[in-house]
Amino acid sequence: MVAPRITLARGDITEQHVDAVVNAANSSLLGGGGVDGAIHRKGGPAILEACKEVRRTRFQDGLPTGQAVATTAGELPAGWVIHTVGPVYDRVDEPARLLEACHLEALRVADELGAKTVAFPAISTGVFGYPVEEAASVAIHAVRGARTSVDEVRFVLFDDEAFDAFHRALGE
Repeated sequence: MVAPRITLARGDITEQHVDAVVNAANSSLLGGGGVDGAIHRKGGPAILEACKEVRRTRFQDGLPTGQAVATTAGELPAGWVIHTVGPVYDRVDEPARLLEACHLEALRVADELGAKTVAFPAISTGVFGYPVEEAASVAIHAVRGARTSVDEVRFVLFDDEAFDAFHRALGE
């Protein structure tokens, strides 16, 4: 196991042809806004049903921040969705530790699935308020330090600000 190759893409994570797409979920796993809402809408009802089953059987109180769990990808071109809950930036003492955990746990789940290509969004940078420059640095550092069987981690960034921040972090 070695650190995966890191690539960047500007675009829509729901259109990525990868083994697994990482969802920046909320703890309920029942859909929401941003990336979470887009994945649930485009992936269709199979994702919601799988999430309800996860809640019923494994995480009755919701998925804890920094943890990850996989479901079907439904109608998405990916094989699986790996749901992880990022930290709400101004509500936790150590947001970087929790954001790093999201990436490492998602890669751990990807390894369990046998996934070789994984697409990540900019976790926690939307309504969870994580500053994108800081989040990019934490995310790139976490993936670079990961020991995984995943060959490629693709950060799929929705706008120029996020893409530029991740590009700078990748050059560090």
